[in-house]
Amino acid sequence: MRTRDLGRSGLQVSEIGYGAWGIGESAWVGATEDESVRALDRAVDLGVNFIDTARGYGESERIVGSFVRRRAGAGDGILVATKVPPRNRLWPAPDGVDPMEAFPGAHIRESLETSLRASGLDHFDVLQFHVWSDEWVGRGDWLETIADLKQEGKIRLFGVSVNDHEPHNALALVRSGVVDTVQVIYNIFDQAPADALLPACQEHGVGVIVRVALDEGGLTGSVTAGSTFPEGDFRNRYFRGDRPAQVERHVDAIVADLGIGRDELAETALRFVLSSPAVSTVIPGMRSVRNVERNAAVSDGRALAPGQLDVLARHRWQRNFYGG
Repeated sequence: MRTRDLGRSGLQVSEIGYGAWGIGESAWVGATEDESVRALDRAVDLGVNFIDTARGYGESERIVGSFVRRRAGAGDGILVATKVPPRNRLWPAPDGVDPMEAFPGAHIRESLETSLRASGLDHFDVLQFHVWSDEWVGRGDWLETIADLKQEGKIRLFGVSVNDHEPHNALALVRSGVVDTVQVIYNIFDQAPADALLPACQEHGVGVIVRVALDEGGLTGSVTAGSTFPEGDFRNRYFRGDRPAQVERHVDAIVADLGIGRDELAETALRFVLSSPAVSTVIPGMRSVRNVERNAAVSDGRALAPGQLDVLARHRWQRNFYGG
């Protein structure tokens, strides 16, 4: 497993991180805690050292914390990031919301303390706001609270999870110099972060954590016009209407243009993300040992050829998150 700088932090993170939204019983129907823990063990054995969870991910913080504490004596050097939900529970952050409604200092501290108790950890390596609006730069008391939490040793770094498909809405924060990491959707379909956000992060030494690199399964080649998902699974909303058929058409075009098989698409999608030098780590959701082994194998130093990247640049597909 190869590692990269997490921005200017001095920390090294594995190119392939572990997205822990789907572990345990969660919005991904069918996940089990036992299977999730086996996958976590295999990931760390293969060199994964970065796990991303959140206060809003059900039992994820508890499972991750228990796992990290069990592995602590093995010298694995596992880094854990979690997230503070907005107090007003608005996802994404709409325009015109005062930062004291979303992330007042007392709420940030209370959420972190709850996460520490749930996980059994004494600190988190990265604390992220689960939504963000650039209107909040220089306003509210969140920055003072973050500085205090760093001083107290309860967090090492501060980051934000950028609103879905709004990479422009973190540029002011990145340029302000007060953020250590940003987490953003970036994949073959959604290439917008490469326009301005990724270059800004590289210029200002901000670490980039990429989520949804496989488009929630759309870029694995497994979603087709006839795809269905279990009742209660969030993918029923993500792939609602004729979205599966749209995905199938786009995927067919990609594999035809690259001359690859559909079974090679997931690997290609991860390599696409890692082709950006601004990216620190990519965190695909991994709920099984098979997922872990497939994804970890991509960190082998083999880059996509310039011609392949040129082809993929033509497959940018701007869409709304849930249809349209």
